[in-house]
Amino acid sequence: MNPSQVLIKPILTEKANAQQEKLRRYAFKVDKRSNKLEIKKAIETFYGVNVTSVNTVVAPAKNKTRYTKAGFIKGQKPSYKKAYVTVAEGEEIDLYANL
Repeated sequence: MNPSQVLIKPILTEKANAQQEKLRRYAFKVDKRSNKLEIKKAIETFYGVNVTSVNTVVAPAKNKTRYTKAGFIKGQKPSYKKAYVTVAEGEEIDLYANL
């Protein structure tokens, strides 16, 4: 898989920011078909850092229901894969540089 297809976007939440500061751990939304080795290679090529570990989580799909004039509309949000990447000590990724 092409490294540009592996990474979808970084996850920028309060919990992810706290992990960046304390543990040097960054969260990314990645392609569901990618594995840990592909994720590690993509992070190292795009950001130029050394990756020490990669942990992955598949977030399950969620059912959503809303009430409208036509009645209840039921749907489902898709599942996605998250990768928690820990970089080597003394290195960091600047996620806000390209915003």
